Amino acid sequence: MKRLLIVHHTPSPNLRAMYEAVRSGAAADEIEGVEVISRPALTASPVDVLEADGYLLGTPVNLGYLSGALKHFFDQIYYPCLDETARRPYGAYLHGGNDATGALRALDSIATGLKWRAVRPPHVVTGEPSRADLEACWELGATVAAELGSV
Repeated sequence: MKRLLIVHHTPSPNLRAMYEAVRSGAAADEIEGVEVISRPALTASPVDVLEADGYLLGTPVNLGYLSGALKHFFDQIYYPCLDETARRPYGAYLHGGNDATGALRALDSIATGLKWRAVRPPHVVTGEPSRADLEACWELGATVAAELGSV
């Protein structure tokens, strides 16, 4: 069985809604052979990352950058996981008040350094997530999980 790790920092109701949509998509009944594991960004460890076959990352955009919690996660796992996780698939969702350009640039830089492979572009929401945003989050979760399993 493949393992999909969701690493998230979910301090707001808007991010909670996005996280729940992503998790629901990743655990869709049509996707077989994938175990979905969630860890808060502040407690996710290199072992969690090494034991997973793919990743979903969720973060608020704080002051135009990734949350400190997600940055801490990357700081903890970067070197222990650098060679072992190359080419693994990932997806991401971000929530901000306005502009996420800096956060997206940072995420791309870190994922490129890790040699992770984006399954689809990150989904970014500013303001309250719409129904279409939550559907896109569900699809993100399902797409990354389907990349690992069988549909």
